Amino acid sequence: MGGGGIWAKYVNDFKARVIADGGSMESPSCAKSDVKFLVQNPEPVAFTGLLNDYSGAAAAYSLRLLDNTYSGSAVRVRRASDNAEQDIAFANNELDTATLETFASGTDAFVTTWYDQSGNGNDATQATASAQPKIVSSGSTILENGKPTISFDGLSDYLNMTNYIWTGTIAKSAIVVGNANATSVDQSMIAVGNNSVLGNSVNFTSEIAVRVGGNAVFSDDFIDANLLLGTMLIPANATTADIDVYLNNSLLTKTHTSSTLNTSASTNKSIGKGLSTFYNGNISEIVAYELYQNTNRTGIETNINDFYSIY
Repeated sequence: MGGGGIWAKYVNDFKARVIADGGSMESPSCAKSDVKFLVQNPEPVAFTGLLNDYSGAAAAYSLRLLDNTYSGSAVRVRRASDNAEQDIAFANNELDTATLETFASGTDAFVTTWYDQSGNGNDATQATASAQPKIVSSGSTILENGKPTISFDGLSDYLNMTNYIWTGTIAKSAIVVGNANATSVDQSMIAVGNNSVLGNSVNFTSEIAVRVGGNAVFSDDFIDANLLLGTMLIPANATTADIDVYLNNSLLTKTHTSSTLNTSASTNKSIGKGLSTFYNGNISEIVAYELYQNTNRTGIETNINDFYSIY
């Protein structure tokens, strides 16, 4: 048999057990017992998150664990029955829905904070109860493709990011997982300054993927009431013609490309709200980079799709 791979691990583990037993092997039966134990009780594979493989995110919001060094909670929620609040952490690297539903106690629960897992402290918050998106309905966690998600009502729900995820003219990328319930209104999944990132518009004959500087950039029937994975790549000093947007691993067709990216100061740095419109649908994950992720795009999308089973 070969001298490397899994057999090398067995030998090294066995050696460690012999040393731990005093440095000697009492009998062949002892060796057999030790090897049997190691085969039947392998060490679990260490969890590696999306951000461990693709670091440098400016902000990262998800209901799954994205970084094995992150020790915070996923969200903070408020229950409708008495307005009590509680942080909800992760269990087995996913949202702890058992604790969430126990806390909700048969009522609705709403997100007051979606914690940033990037390490930059860019939490997304909403203090106004009527504007908080829902995560539990009548005691049950809201699901999308069997995974927990956050539901925005299209009327008033949104979360405010602490800081702008993008500034200046350096390269940028955004990856969003969500499902819109409506296509007949202007809406944005996330917005930065005067830019709607991965949204749609009724100003053109078909839905668009991105609005930049108030003008449409892409058009390809983007929002269609299905769970989707959208990725936007913006090189440094980009005009709209330089921006690439992928939907479920397919590059969208560019149409309107009439303005440059605007990341100037604005009161708008939101999840679920554009300049004056609100997003109607679910959002499960947002990861934004002030780094151009063109070479990592396929790997990032594969990681996300493996978890959410989108396409």
